[in-house]
Amino acid sequence: MAKKQVRFILVDDHPISREGLVYLINDANEYSVIAEASNAEEALEIVDKKEVDFAVIDISLKGMSGLQLIRKLKNKYPELYILVVSMHDETLYAERALDTGADGYIMKEEASNEVLKAIRQILSGKIYLSDVMQKRMMMGMMKKRRSAISSIVDKLSDREFEIFQLIAKGMGPALIAKKLNVSVKTVETHRNNIKIKFNLSTAFELREFAINWFKNKSR
Repeated sequence: MAKKQVRFILVDDHPISREGLVYLINDANEYSVIAEASNAEEALEIVDKKEVDFAVIDISLKGMSGLQLIRKLKNKYPELYILVVSMHDETLYAERALDTGADGYIMKEEASNEVLKAIRQILSGKIYLSDVMQKRMMMGMMKKRRSAISSIVDKLSDREFEIFQLIAKGMGPALIAKKLNVSVKTVETHRNNIKIKFNLSTAFELREFAINWFKNKSR
């Protein structure tokens, strides 16, 4: 029994761009471009009438933008795979496209080399971005996470921060209590408050978290 072909719609207001993609996609036996559209309204009509598995969309369209189209399509057809192929710089639009519902982003200058690779990756259930963009987004996520953690650390009381620092040095409640001249119970109360603020469950998690936070802070 022959494997069912993946059915594509191409949405781009440049006929030459569509023609190139049609040739590229149809050259793969398992894929078939069954429809083309030059604007979002036309694309919505086609997808409502035909069974489409995968949409390749440009961001710059006359009338409704590609991003608006992606949002509408994903709301109505959540199983539809969407790849953005655009002339716009990925550093400006890739993350926004993914947030809107796209499964991948390629700049047109890269399309001929990467589009089939991107399609296969998306069909396997993964997001597709260039290596440069993946690293950029990963760094952005790490910075956001560090910023969120730092804001919580800033909300620790002076005594909590002092204990947090001593925990990072490997001290247990008894040693901390002796150093600060307070009771072990007081130290444990502060330590529990710190765990709650960082959403941590155990003393071990808190110690590892504290060590890593001060290590990253010193870089």
